[in-house]
Amino acid sequence: MTDDFDDPFITIEEDEEAHEEDLWFLPGPLEEEPDDLLPGPRAEPPDTAVIDDWAKAEGVHAARLARVSGRIGALDDRLLRGPEGWRHRLALIEAADLSWFSGDRVSSDRLALWVSMRLSGAQDDPNALARVGWAVRRLTGGPGPMVDLAAFLDRRDPEIIEDSAERFEDRSGGWLDVMAAAVDLHPITRACMGFHLWSLAGLGQQGDQIEAAVTASRIAASDGTGAIFAPLAMGGAGGLRISGLPLERLPHWLDGMNSAILSAMRVLDDTERWAARAESDMAHLSGRTPVALRKAFSQWPLVSAPMAESVTGASRAAIQRNLAWMEESGLIREVTGQGRFRIWTLEN
Repeated sequence: MTDDFDDPFITIEEDEEAHEEDLWFLPGPLEEEPDDLLPGPRAEPPDTAVIDDWAKAEGVHAARLARVSGRIGALDDRLLRGPEGWRHRLALIEAADLSWFSGDRVSSDRLALWVSMRLSGAQDDPNALARVGWAVRRLTGGPGPMVDLAAFLDRRDPEIIEDSAERFEDRSGGWLDVMAAAVDLHPITRACMGFHLWSLAGLGQQGDQIEAAVTASRIAASDGTGAIFAPLAMGGAGGLRISGLPLERLPHWLDGMNSAILSAMRVLDDTERWAARAESDMAHLSGRTPVALRKAFSQWPLVSAPMAESVTGASRAAIQRNLAWMEESGLIREVTGQGRFRIWTLEN
């Protein structure tokens, strides 16, 4: 120690470092301090972040996507050149198959009677028929879901709604925002993404599987002019039952759509061959009833006598007479095996 206050206490660098280590009251280095704080809330990723995953899946399965897109283009051209009744026929078959996927299980004959004459049996669920009937209407025409989703689904918020209840307008708005942000994706990829985001957006309700599937089928065919919808369930609804990440979902979706399109093309091939044969065999028949019946069988998968009377506007006697002739000629066959409430379909 020295009495000279001008002299420093420490003159050696090592002594200076040792002296600083004795200063226990100073905080230690930040990197050495343990993180004892509880984790705080983290910012959630935006809703549109999921689009990147679907874009990556689209790039990985680009070749398969191009093949399915080409098949949709071929179906679109086929329907654009074909009669109007072909779209209606495919829509009825697709809606009936979708009803089995959703659990409503509406057969083709019950659906045909409901759509044509609003007839239902005691064993039929009127709510299920209404849902499948809605699917037929949306698969045969009208504005698409991206134009007005609420009008497309026939769903609106009630005039009086609780403050704590989430409005349909808000739920649908979130889904529409994500779909609009994914405009650079292929329509088929966007359809798959929209189908699997449906329930996450809070749009699910009873019958939501049919609503989601019909909405997706319209989006997938949004670039076409002949095909109003892309078939999803005709070849089996395997593409609609998948789960997992987008990289796993998209290839199954594409395979299911590819199978459904091929089934639809086979239906059109059979219908076209039958129409040509029926026109040749019925050329000698007079009156307008034979022509009207040929058109009805091309448009409807299954036809009954009351239904044919309602669709064609012909008399019951003329309908029964021509149905009997067509059955004897091998153009149609009866499928119920009953004496009453008989139903006919094409005989290919």
